[in-house]
Amino acid sequence: MRSKTVPLPPRAAKEPHRYTLHGLERNDEFSWLRLSEKQRRTKTPDEQTRRVTAYLQEENTYTEGVLAPVAELRHTLFAEMKGRVKESDISVPYRENGYWYQYRFDEGTEYPIHMRAPVLAERDQVPEEFEDFLNENIMAVGHDYFDLADFEIAPGNKLMAYSIDTVGRRRYEIRFRDLSTGQDLPDVIIRASDGGAFADDSTFFYVRKDRSLRNARVFRHIMGTDPATDVEVFHEKNRAFSCDVFRSRSDRYVIISTESTLSSEHRLLRTDDPFGEFKVLFPRGRRHEMSIMHVPNAENPHLPGKFYILTNWKARNFRLVECPEDATAKTNWTEVVPHREDVLLEDAEVFRDHLVTTERKNGLTHLCIRQLSTGKEHEISFHDPAYVAFGGTNPEWDTTKFRFGYTSLTTPTSVYEHDLLTGWDRLLKQQEVLGGFDASNYISERVWATAKDGSRIPISLVHRHDVVMDGHAPFLLYGYGAYGINVEPVFNSARLSLLDRGFVIGIAHVRGGEELGRAWYENGRMEHKMNTFTDFIACAEQMVADGHADPKRLYCMGGSAGGLLVGAVMNMRPDLWDAVVAEVPFVDVINTMLDPTLPLTTGEYDEWGDPRESGSFQRILEYSPYDNVHDAHYPALLATSGFHDSQVQYWEPAKWVSRLREHQQGNRPILLWTNMDAGHGGATGRFERLNEVARVYAFLLGRAKGHLGSLNGQGT
Repeated sequence: MRSKTVPLPPRAAKEPHRYTLHGLERNDEFSWLRLSEKQRRTKTPDEQTRRVTAYLQEENTYTEGVLAPVAELRHTLFAEMKGRVKESDISVPYRENGYWYQYRFDEGTEYPIHMRAPVLAERDQVPEEFEDFLNENIMAVGHDYFDLADFEIAPGNKLMAYSIDTVGRRRYEIRFRDLSTGQDLPDVIIRASDGGAFADDSTFFYVRKDRSLRNARVFRHIMGTDPATDVEVFHEKNRAFSCDVFRSRSDRYVIISTESTLSSEHRLLRTDDPFGEFKVLFPRGRRHEMSIMHVPNAENPHLPGKFYILTNWKARNFRLVECPEDATAKTNWTEVVPHREDVLLEDAEVFRDHLVTTERKNGLTHLCIRQLSTGKEHEISFHDPAYVAFGGTNPEWDTTKFRFGYTSLTTPTSVYEHDLLTGWDRLLKQQEVLGGFDASNYISERVWATAKDGSRIPISLVHRHDVVMDGHAPFLLYGYGAYGINVEPVFNSARLSLLDRGFVIGIAHVRGGEELGRAWYENGRMEHKMNTFTDFIACAEQMVADGHADPKRLYCMGGSAGGLLVGAVMNMRPDLWDAVVAEVPFVDVINTMLDPTLPLTTGEYDEWGDPRESGSFQRILEYSPYDNVHDAHYPALLATSGFHDSQVQYWEPAKWVSRLREHQQGNRPILLWTNMDAGHGGATGRFERLNEVARVYAFLLGRAKGHLGSLNGQGT
């Protein structure tokens, strides 16, 4: 008999939806859960919309009911995490085009307030008084969701463009503000991407999205005119590509970049010729990825300068080359940083007399400095076993100071200024963690697991110094493994609520990321995608074999493509986990990749494959979580989604959860919680998002402490 205190799970109707592809008939019995964007946004919902939203609300109610035993813990966790945040805080100021910029948080507010002040006669002296020019808290009033994606200041410093999204679909509205009066202008651009570029004070270039939310067309807007009359200057017709537009740091060019998974192209227009024609710098080539940097002539800014190109042409791990601004053919390329088989060249920043490169060696980042006039080199040193360092805000080319960020699993995010001439580092600010945080109470480690093919997989670990690594502590393993994106071992003050309650947390740097170079990514996509999942399982098994974890207290977590990861390993090894957290999980891979009208689909054929092709279909079918649900004793699951998510549509986790319940042979809970007011990133406010974290942590702690036990009868 089911306990009266435990609610019954919702039961989604099963409505046959059969189709045959490559000789295989498939039934998507929960496809009725899908709503169009128009249905989601309408103020007068039709019958299907009411049916679907009612079902999602039932799921939310059920989840809250199952989590009722840990409701008090959730409140405690939220208060704890909020209490670590310094409510009144201010960023490190930076200097750009005659002004200092910074932002602050006021006590009790969710969003930052952006400020600026003119540069003083003593350029390095920061003014005492700053003027507010953009208060996100005022702009967010009346919106359940608010995202300020970007703001751009025109060259004359009197005009600003900014882009906002109040739904969560990544379809932005661009507005313009007169900074001398603080008033917005009547020019409003809708259905745009999240950025743009001023050529001069009266000409602004931006990108409009197509129906699938792909960044497809670049337009020129003349201030004071109707945006409906804006002129299209570029149309990216290849649906595998998306485009962006930005202003070069040298202020010489407006640049249109177009990118797919494996290739890129750039078109340039001089800022002093805003009505001219964009010209292709390097024609796109299959599997040729590059980024470009223009630097002015150091002796005479009126003469041609240089282009620096970060390229993977004849260099799988990328190399850096340079060429004259007026002679860009590959025959004129000069090597600056050569290709290396064991080092991934991730980024480069060029200053008047210095080059700073970000390199990945053995999974860890290194910041390397070269003086261009002398060739002298040095490297910024770091000592944590697992960390990440990255270039900060460096808008000025003519400087001998370099800003960079640093963080580790035990070190709060820190902003440093590195003197490029002396090699000295100066700490400008470290994230202040309230509530008695002491870094010495925690230990960070870097260990390795061995994959089934012999590859060694790095794992970053963190735990309290008084936690004995004998398998009795609950162990949470996190992973992602896609797009060449690395899951960095960064500090997270909210995570302390798990660590202080005895959790060990590990990050599995599986193939599909680029932690160990470009080959690490290549061996975790397309026909090699299965490596991502078997690597993650190998990491978990290694932790068990080493005595660090026990399947009875082993948990895994991932979001988006990381949700695909944990969904796949749930099917492959349901016995290995007590519980799983899948945040906005990409779990219905075949159906999504068969639909070119959905955002991201056409641009990701090179990541997952095109299931219209038989080979890709068979490969995806091997791991797609929704298609591989089977009768099993599944671990407990908390899946989350955003109703307006444009990257992973809400119906993917909704359908997946419904199918899992049909096949659950055990009695551990399968839960779905949908934020009805948000998109892919969930809640937007700095405190509001902690409520979502508290729900996840309460679920994990509830399982670990036995407060969320089995549900009698579920799955039968």
